[in-house]
Amino acid sequence: MTTYYFVAASERFLTEEEPLEEVLKERRRNYKENGKEIDFWLVRQPAFLNAEEMKTVCDQLPQPAAAVVSTDSNFITFMKLRLEFVLDGCFEAPSAEIPDAIATAD
Repeated sequence: MTTYYFVAASERFLTEEEPLEEVLKERRRNYKENGKEIDFWLVRQPAFLNAEEMKTVCDQLPQPAAAVVSTDSNFITFMKLRLEFVLDGCFEAPSAEIPDAIATAD
């Protein structure tokens, strides 16, 4: 199993109100320059939030929701500090409730 870390908020907040596209674009550029594989994804209406273990988080999120998911906990900590008005957490996948965490990643 892989541990995924995430920040989540309303899709409108992440994609329209915050300069998220700029942050992710810069990170992709940095990864390309350093020969590093992408380990983060923007996921719109993430299915993993429907898992029972995510109920508390899901109940607090305006819908439709979106999330930035990564295997890098430091990046998600940075995103939490950068974006402020987001919820964060982690989960392991694949599991019985979360078969493929990033199947719908952008």
